[in-house]
Amino acid sequence: MLGVLTVPSSVVPELRPWFAPERPGPLIFEHVARTGHGRCRVDRWPDPQVVSAELPSNYAMRGDPAHLTTRDLAGVAGFVEAPAGWLPALRSADPQTGVWQRVVAALPAGATVPPPRADVRLLTPADAPTMAGLSRDSAWIHETWGGPAGLLAARVARAVVVDGLVAALAVPFYVGAEHEDVGVVTEPEHRGRGLSTTCAAAAVADIRARGRIPTWSTSPDNTGSLAVAARLGFKHVRDDVLYAVRTPIPH
Repeated sequence: MLGVLTVPSSVVPELRPWFAPERPGPLIFEHVARTGHGRCRVDRWPDPQVVSAELPSNYAMRGDPAHLTTRDLAGVAGFVEAPAGWLPALRSADPQTGVWQRVVAALPAGATVPPPRADVRLLTPADAPTMAGLSRDSAWIHETWGGPAGLLAARVARAVVVDGLVAALAVPFYVGAEHEDVGVVTEPEHRGRGLSTTCAAAAVADIRARGRIPTWSTSPDNTGSLAVAARLGFKHVRDDVLYAVRTPIPH
C-alpha cells in the first residue's frame, strides 16, 4: 500500500492536519499516533500528496488518489475510511469494493449510564489465559491493539469472565484526543444476559474518567449493537460509510 514510505513514529504527529478535525467515529490516525500500534504511510516525504493511517483491517486515507496507481493499493484489505472521492480508485484496485453503511453516535455529557455489575473487571496481562479462548468471531476486538497481549498491556479492557474465560468484553477500539470509540463482543453462549451492556457501561465510565467522550459506531442492521447503545444513552451523530476492500461486509 502506497508502496514507498512508512513514516517514523516521531514524524507521525506532523500528519495530524490531514485528519483534522477529530470527530466521533473511526479514529484510526489518532489511535496510531497515541498508542503506537499501526503505522502511517505516504506517497513521498516531505510534502506528501497522499497519507494513509493503518491498523490491521482498518485504514484512513486522505489526499488525492490520482497520485496512486492500482498497484499502490494492491495490499489494501479491510475497511477504509476516506472521502467519497476515493471510491473510484478503490474500485480500480478491487472492483468488488463494497460500501458498508455505518451509524455513529456519541454519549451526551449529561447522560446517566447504568452502573456495571459487580462481576465486570479490568483485564491485565495476567489475564492472558482468559483471553486465549476468545472465539474467532470475537477476535476483531483486539486487532487495533496489536492482538491480545497489546490489549491486555494497555489495561483498558473491561470483561465478565466465566469459568476462566472471557464471556463478554468491551474496549476503546479507537482512542483519540477527545473521543474513544467503544467496541464490545459477547461470546454466543453468553448472549441474552445483558453482558454487552454491563461491560460497555464500565468502559464508558473509564473513558469519561480519562476526560474523553464515549462514541459508538455500528451498522444500521446491527440491531443488537444499536440496542446496547440506546440503553446506555448514546445519541445519533451522523450516518457514514466505510469501503470494504478485498473483504466481505459483515452481516
